[in-house]
Amino acid sequence: MIERAGRHYLISQLIAGDIEVATPERDRGIDLIAYLDREGDTPGFLACPIQLKANEKARFGVDQKYAHIPNLLMVYVWNVSEPSETAVYALTYKEAVELLSQRGHTDTKSWNELGGYSLSINDTWRGLLAPYRMKPELWKPKMLSVCRKNQFDANN
Repeated sequence: MIERAGRHYLISQLIAGDIEVATPERDRGIDLIAYLDREGDTPGFLACPIQLKANEKARFGVDQKYAHIPNLLMVYVWNVSEPSETAVYALTYKEAVELLSQRGHTDTKSWNELGGYSLSINDTWRGLLAPYRMKPELWKPKMLSVCRKNQFDANN
């Protein structure tokens, strides 16, 4: 239920930001696809795969199994059970790993042997993640700066 609630919260935030959303039929590391298909000065089609991490509490984690997905956005939806406290953060996979690395978490048994790392958020982490907190109006600039632009010729 937490994942569904987090997914719907994220979808509503993306739609409020004028972003289209698609849901893959199978889970192969991509939970949602956010896309723009009629974006003014950006002709064509722009899409970002999203790996969603929804939680009742504030948790941050990364799994190495997602490293192979180009332009993946790791999206964290926290406090899903408390709508007034729900928060969304979006980082590229690379940004998420860099934050773990800065704090020494990629030098752990969990990262090196188990392939991932997850932790409860404290005030230090809240500060580190603050630049990645999302609001509807921030999604379009995030997508334009991160996601691969796929230009489709109308004749193809």
